[in-house]
Amino acid sequence: MLRRQRSRRRLSMTSLIDVIFLLLLFFMLSSTFSTFAEVELAAASGGATASDEPPIFVQLFEDRLTVNGIAEQLDTLSLDAAPDQVVLVALQAEVSAQRLTDLLVALRSQDGLRVSVLGAG
Repeated sequence: MLRRQRSRRRLSMTSLIDVIFLLLLFFMLSSTFSTFAEVELAAASGGATASDEPPIFVQLFEDRLTVNGIAEQLDTLSLDAAPDQVVLVALQAEVSAQRLTDLLVALRSQDGLRVSVLGAG
């Protein structure tokens, strides 16, 4: 009896390349492309302040920012602060975590500030 030999089909590399490409595309789209920055957070404590200057009061809203009651822009924020001066940040209820992080990064770029974040009101 004659057996017919079955010819094996060659494996196509196209499907493997397609799967690798789709995986690569998935991981690229699911990862974040923004830069990460560390923001140091410390718990506020009671007691006397090290500076004789009154604290700077910052109110952070989702769409605006006030410093001691005067409207400011976040990208051009520059505080005239004494060394080791306290900055109190009051958050409004609708403020996102990204907006708070942007403010903390802007404040960190100014030397000598002690930032305390108050709860949302």
